Amino acid sequence: MITKNRLRRWWPTHWCRCGFSLLLLCAGLSVPVAVSAGDYSDREAAQQVIAAAQEAGVDPDWAQQLIDTAERQQSILDAISRPAEKTKAWYEYRKIFLTDRRIREGVTFWSTHETTLRSVAARTGIPAELMVAIIGVETYYGRITGSYRVIDALATLAFDYPRRSPFFTGELEQFLVLAWESGKDALALKGSYAGAMGYGQFMPSSYRAYARSYEGDGAPDIWDNPADAIASVGNYLQAHGWRSGEKVVVDGIADDPDPTVFEGGLKPKKTVATLALEGLVSTEPLDPTRLATPLQLEEEDGLRYWLGLQNFYVITRYNHSSMYAMAVWQLSQAIATARAGS
Repeated sequence: MITKNRLRRWWPTHWCRCGFSLLLLCAGLSVPVAVSAGDYSDREAAQQVIAAAQEAGVDPDWAQQLIDTAERQQSILDAISRPAEKTKAWYEYRKIFLTDRRIREGVTFWSTHETTLRSVAARTGIPAELMVAIIGVETYYGRITGSYRVIDALATLAFDYPRRSPFFTGELEQFLVLAWESGKDALALKGSYAGAMGYGQFMPSSYRAYARSYEGDGAPDIWDNPADAIASVGNYLQAHGWRSGEKVVVDGIADDPDPTVFEGGLKPKKTVATLALEGLVSTEPLDPTRLATPLQLEEEDGLRYWLGLQNFYVITRYNHSSMYAMAVWQLSQAIATARAGS
């Protein structure tokens, strides 16, 4: 266990490579086994990460010891190369999350944490069903939060995934600071293959910026405390510009639009009036000066169209994918409907 409180008592140890990263202990011996260096301890990039963390107040010896334990995981590199958002059509992706079981368990999660959800919704303006849906999509309501050690995931992607190395290098630095400041056991913290953690799958930088304790004291526990996780999700969406009481997305009708209309990114940039002139018309009355994002997603019987508004864009700040945001939104509505009918 590497925490700042146990820094001076830390013994260099050998970590088993049997798949569970269990500490190897010699039966009957009272002394530590021989040290075996990690995969990244001698990398120049690793030393740069340690130096950056030191500037934020992290003890460099503690950071070095933590990096020394990091192990390269090929399965992480395999997983990140084929995210579902890029390999599946919308109608296939939707089926993963819009299931009877996930809707039913969403209703149960809402009922179990009703007081917390009501309180956070009142504080932030975020609908309870939306917070429930994000946690439902991310971790199946806290049941599947990831089995990789966060240090392994972030080191693997920072040092052996060049395409996004700058991003994950920054997240590794943030993780060192997070673990140091919170006093948590850095080797015990687990998450997804990308290093996302807890009920809401926060990256380390998001945790440090947006995680909140429901009671307002101490380091937020997004791993084991659902109230802190809910408060953190609500704060994240509020901080990214959620507009309480406004629509999220509306259906659209397309009249032979130019395909390039849909290549402008996720942020609303064009007015409803401009999009109408370009062949995409809202099925609901909207202020013609309102900004919207044109969306087209593949259904089984062809393309379907929507206009994503500011709140839709806010959901994409959680995961930069229109399919992700649409799945979250539709799940939230299905959960709300099922709860109202129960």
